[in-house]
Amino acid sequence: MVLFIFILLICLFIFGMSLLRKGLLILSGDSLKLWLTKITDVPWKGLIAGIIVTCILQSSSAVMIITIGLIASKMLTFPQSIGIILGTNIGTTFTAELITFDIQRFILPIMGLAILFLFTRKKKPQSIGVVLLGISFLFTAMGGFEYLAGPLKEIGFIDRFLLSLKDSYLLSVLAGAVITGIIQSSTATTGIIMGFLSHGAIEIDTGIAILLGSNIGTCVDALLAAIGSGREAKLTAYAHIWLNVIGVAVFFPFIGILSNWGMQLASSADVQLAHISVLFNVICSLLVLPFAERFGKLIIRMHDHKNT
Repeated sequence: MVLFIFILLICLFIFGMSLLRKGLLILSGDSLKLWLTKITDVPWKGLIAGIIVTCILQSSSAVMIITIGLIASKMLTFPQSIGIILGTNIGTTFTAELITFDIQRFILPIMGLAILFLFTRKKKPQSIGVVLLGISFLFTAMGGFEYLAGPLKEIGFIDRFLLSLKDSYLLSVLAGAVITGIIQSSTATTGIIMGFLSHGAIEIDTGIAILLGSNIGTCVDALLAAIGSGREAKLTAYAHIWLNVIGVAVFFPFIGILSNWGMQLASSADVQLAHISVLFNVICSLLVLPFAERFGKLIIRMHDHKNT
């Protein structure tokens, strides 16, 4: 029964993310897509655009799918996508920071306000209602993750699984990648980790390893979106995978150092994880940015023969 409720909470979290994204997308209209096509002529502009659009849509996967769609329709080129990819990796950390706020006491008022907005006949207030409803569902699920972490740990196979993760960073990274690939949301994976961290069911270093793995798992959406698309759309998906895999490989030996940084940055384990997510993605993106064009050429050399 506990496991069934936990699965329902995951669905509620993902549904909340979907509502939040839908409401924000309606509020922004098609301006985001037009903006992406106009100001991404150099990588650093693409980086900024990727950060802002991902913060607005609350999903790096959604921005990657939009980007691949724009490339497939010849509105963007593959080189323009490199900066956007780097920006989405930074922008997605905003959601991780958002869900660390303690607003449990305000969930019912937010939900009530959302319903009032939804009953209006105007498009903008309805969209705001959708956003607020999404936020209330997100934080309801987060509270549930933390509450159920203890009972879940009492289940034999889950306890054994958590113990195996404690003993192996590599297994934790693989678990993060697989879980994110299955549920199609790195943010949901992060939310689950935060719930277990807050309850003390796992340690911060294990949480960081799972977080790193979720950065690889989130590439599945872009890869699926590129299936059946043209050459440049596929190259964009490959670039997204390589950037995230290389970033995780570089930081993997320093999980212990990242844990120490996290404990110095915040006292709460879930906030520590959110801050580490920001540090990891910002450092990775800024390190690659000066070499974005050369990285794009490398991806073309590695994969272009498969698309010709």
